[in-house]
Amino acid sequence: MWRWVRQQLGFDPPHQSDTRTIYIANRFPQYGHYTPQKFIDNRIISSKYTVWNFVPKNLFEQFRRVANFYFLIIFLVQLMIDTPTSPVTSGLPLFFVITVTAIKQGYEDWLRHISDNEVNGAPVYVVRSGGLVTTRSKNIRVGDIVRVAKNEIFPADLVLLSSDRLDGSCHVTTASLDGETNLKTHVAVPETAVLQTVANLDTLIAVVECQQPEADLYRFMGRMTITQQMEEIVRPLGPESLLLRGARLKNTKEIFGVAVYTGMETKMALNYKSKSQKRSAVEKSMNTFLIIYLIILISEAIISTILKYTWQAEEKWDEPWYNQKTEHQRNSSKILKFISDFLAFLVLYNFIIPISLYVTVELQKFLGSFFIGWDLDLYHEESDEKAQVNTSDLNEELGQVEYVFTDKTGTLTENEMQFRECSINGTKYQEINGRLVSEGPTPDSSEGNLSYLTSLSHVNNLSHLAAGSSFRTSPENGTELIKEHDLFFKAVSLCHTVQISSVQTDSIGDGPWQSSFAPAQLEYYASSPDEKALVEAAARFGIVFVGNSGEIMEVKTLGKLERYKLLHILEFDPDRRRMSVIVQAPSGEKLLFVKGAESSILPECIGGEIEKTKIHVDEFALKGLRTLCMAYRQFTSKEYEEINRRLFEARTALQQREEKLAGVFQFIEKDLILLGATAVEDKLQDKVRETIEALRMAGIKVWVLTGDKHETAVSVSLSCGHFHRTMNILELLNQKSDSECAEKLGQLARRIREDHVIQHGLVVDGTSLSLALREHEKLFMDVCRHCSAVMCCRMAPLQKAKVIRLIKISPEKPITLAIGDGANDVSMIQEAHVGIGIMGKEGRQAARNSDYAIARFKFLSKLLFVHGHFYYIRIATLVQYFFYKNVCFITPQFLYQFYCLFSQQTLYDSVYLTLYNICFTSLPILIYSLLEQHIDPHVLQNKPTLYRDISKNRQLSMKTFLYWTTLGFSHAFIFFFGSYFLIGKDTSLLGNGQMFGNWTFGTLVFTVMVITVTAKMALETHFWTWINHLVTWGSILFYFVFSLFYGGILWPFLSSQNMYFVFIQLLSSGSAWFAIILMVFTCLFLDIVKKVFDRQFHPTNIEKAQMYSNTVAFSDEFIALQPLSRARNQLSKLSLLKQIQVSSAWTPCAVSQKEKQRVHLLEECWSE
Repeated sequence: MWRWVRQQLGFDPPHQSDTRTIYIANRFPQYGHYTPQKFIDNRIISSKYTVWNFVPKNLFEQFRRVANFYFLIIFLVQLMIDTPTSPVTSGLPLFFVITVTAIKQGYEDWLRHISDNEVNGAPVYVVRSGGLVTTRSKNIRVGDIVRVAKNEIFPADLVLLSSDRLDGSCHVTTASLDGETNLKTHVAVPETAVLQTVANLDTLIAVVECQQPEADLYRFMGRMTITQQMEEIVRPLGPESLLLRGARLKNTKEIFGVAVYTGMETKMALNYKSKSQKRSAVEKSMNTFLIIYLIILISEAIISTILKYTWQAEEKWDEPWYNQKTEHQRNSSKILKFISDFLAFLVLYNFIIPISLYVTVELQKFLGSFFIGWDLDLYHEESDEKAQVNTSDLNEELGQVEYVFTDKTGTLTENEMQFRECSINGTKYQEINGRLVSEGPTPDSSEGNLSYLTSLSHVNNLSHLAAGSSFRTSPENGTELIKEHDLFFKAVSLCHTVQISSVQTDSIGDGPWQSSFAPAQLEYYASSPDEKALVEAAARFGIVFVGNSGEIMEVKTLGKLERYKLLHILEFDPDRRRMSVIVQAPSGEKLLFVKGAESSILPECIGGEIEKTKIHVDEFALKGLRTLCMAYRQFTSKEYEEINRRLFEARTALQQREEKLAGVFQFIEKDLILLGATAVEDKLQDKVRETIEALRMAGIKVWVLTGDKHETAVSVSLSCGHFHRTMNILELLNQKSDSECAEKLGQLARRIREDHVIQHGLVVDGTSLSLALREHEKLFMDVCRHCSAVMCCRMAPLQKAKVIRLIKISPEKPITLAIGDGANDVSMIQEAHVGIGIMGKEGRQAARNSDYAIARFKFLSKLLFVHGHFYYIRIATLVQYFFYKNVCFITPQFLYQFYCLFSQQTLYDSVYLTLYNICFTSLPILIYSLLEQHIDPHVLQNKPTLYRDISKNRQLSMKTFLYWTTLGFSHAFIFFFGSYFLIGKDTSLLGNGQMFGNWTFGTLVFTVMVITVTAKMALETHFWTWINHLVTWGSILFYFVFSLFYGGILWPFLSSQNMYFVFIQLLSSGSAWFAIILMVFTCLFLDIVKKVFDRQFHPTNIEKAQMYSNTVAFSDEFIALQPLSRARNQLSKLSLLKQIQVSSAWTPCAVSQKEKQRVHLLEECWSE
């Protein structure tokens, strides 16, 4: 029974089998007692709440926050016992915070509901009862046959049945899923591909068996059993058969597919992954401070309770004549009375905990995040991309980064590949002006100078080659040379997943093709920029990939069209690090072409120029080029039959399919003949070197984590400034065992201690890293901490995340940032404290899963040094100020109890208690936390060392916290005792002869407090705008106007009005005005003196920067921080510049000459 209840509530879902069986068109078997499986509908639900559960669910989530729960308890205590303050004083602020948060969350969820309804209500076409009917997307059921037209989005995960093409293929783009804009080809099984009409599909009797839903976009295993003429035909289904919800149909008129996953079980919906909650260092500090203030609160309540009973130990104070106890009070339990008094004092002092702090911080983070998106310096015009904020909770964490982990390809580089060099059968070539140039003498060259191989597209026969090129060769050697190059570039042209739009291929005739024609006409689409660059290079050299036609791959060689039958594709995976195709040549030969990393290809080769190619690959890598090796294998008929059988068995397996396929792939991809290697260049992005150097100056350690080989990675590191030429480079490579790895780490540690080099760099590969992380984490971390730059090469995605995890949990607990652009970077982006995605050419998966997304790596400097600096300073001041002003607020209440025999009499009116944090003091700090710029942004960006001053959460250190708390207590003492000694005992201050009463005294303290804490905020503000002036002085004015109205009118809805005419009488007293001015001046004078003293005698780097920037800045011009002598020199030049501008205004004829002088002066200033 209990299990059934849990299943109904969704806590314990019913057991499901590992596979699901889907009857196409829901034609269930008529025999036996078949019970069809139950599947969910096609409704997408991204919303969090419903009309029925919004209130309870939202309240439950909000009261899980400690501060909200605490104030709820205080409110309930006020309702249950006799407390000195009204329940409204706690209930109203709590209600305000809960309501504002609920409205914000409810509005966001309402927008999600609108989006869901739009998606779920979209019209779709479904085959039912032999006809095509229109229905809504939410009504699609598993097993329905769905029709999708060109440029429409697939409404569910469909297995392709047929398309308008005879071969049953279609093209889709998955940009909305993984950001890849290339066209992907999907194919139907042959038996259903011919069913291109609704009538034909209505005759289909078939069953799909597939795995249960999972989030992996690129993994799908299943099989289709088709019944034809009482015979069952089984066909394997893989990712190439599955059309994902959210993808779009391209270059295909229409398709029909059967729905296998619907609604929240589609792969798109399963990828709606809620990110793990990341908490910033500021939030952790805030919770620590909250605990300290809770201890202060409880301590004050205990002290007050004890002192009350100590005082009442004397009989005259226990039951004075004016306050006689009732009989019930005399007989009540003293323990219960003590607890009741303790709770009453707890209620009286509870405002020391700032409940509005949380809602203010939430507003500050939400509103402040817009400034990143609005920053034009973070806008990339070429790609029309602006910075995106996916998580506003971590804004201030951008100012605390100590480690940056970056991907290389697409992050530091452009990910725009250009073919540069290649090695063919042991001879190295480079491309110059569309020609392959061999370096050095070739085996068949009679000359020692460079030999040129003309583009093969101009080679129509051997005599042309002999006459028109620099090769001096016999016909036999020439034929062999042509064969080698022909086979190499055919491998490049056939072993890929590149697509061509069918419209573009129509113009390619069967006549002789010229290299000057086709490249301008053909446009290739590829998921990998490497593949596109290689296929384009092959086209330039005469081997042109024309396109796919079903299972036929068409290639033009020297203008002659050749058709290769594509038999199998062995897809790329990160474990094998290679991909292969098996094709049937026009001559009938079965060929395997393999392309992959040299570490995965060379060990499998038994022929070809292996040693020479290996040397060439290393030379390419030293130049920073990306390398791939090409190899091939020819199968006999018997070998191919065995391979075909094994592949069919592995691909139709429903259990352990991936393991079986891996075994078959390993069986196929062996005994290879090496053809050669390719080298493509990936250019560095703009200002990468400057950005990395700035990060290093800011005290941030930069680690590069890449999958490239060691030589390539090191070369790029040197070129981008990650490694310096003068840096001592340490290497941890090719370690084979734990003991060998430990010994090497020990050697590196000793070298670091012995070498008196300022900076060390470390290079480690994936294999060695696995060993180091397995048994020697501490030793490895010890070495890494002493290295200013670390390069990890040959890294798997999970290894990247593990490295970041290791740094995060190290004793120093540093703040980490990960930045990458590809799907393989998602794991490290999610693992780091702050994840940044580059909106690059490898898709949008990294950007979608990141906390922030930018278009270029160079934008990272402004994101950290300017936005991160500002956000951290703003929120650190916000947190400290909130605790300060609440100490100022409640401490006088505590002190007042010493003068009222701890009778729990409140010092302030209940309305003031309620509105102090909500209205009177909330706006100045909120605007400060949004707009404050304590240093010019240009100074921050050009002086990265200022970033060091805010690292390690310095502005929220215990020392700073104690300063603000002490300041709050000292100001509170001045408020209370200043009012007491200046006015409290004077009986002649009011014009009508009346003396000051309790409410007048409390209002005086409150007035001084509101003015002082607001003025204190003004002192902290460096960047004044009209909004700052409005809210700062407007808050004080609002307090006075409100108090006049509140105390000047008898409000009929108030049962008692203690404040009637109190404020007006207070302001009518000259002594009160004198006391207010004197106390405010006294409080702020001490603060001003301290600031002046610190700035003059112990200025921080930030304070120096403020003084210099204020002195050196001229109009919109900016001078980077320099030594004072140089700054003075530049100031003199700028004063002359002012004179030039003034004189130019009066002498128009001299403007051009003056402008030249002005530009020259500015150039001098900037150069210095």
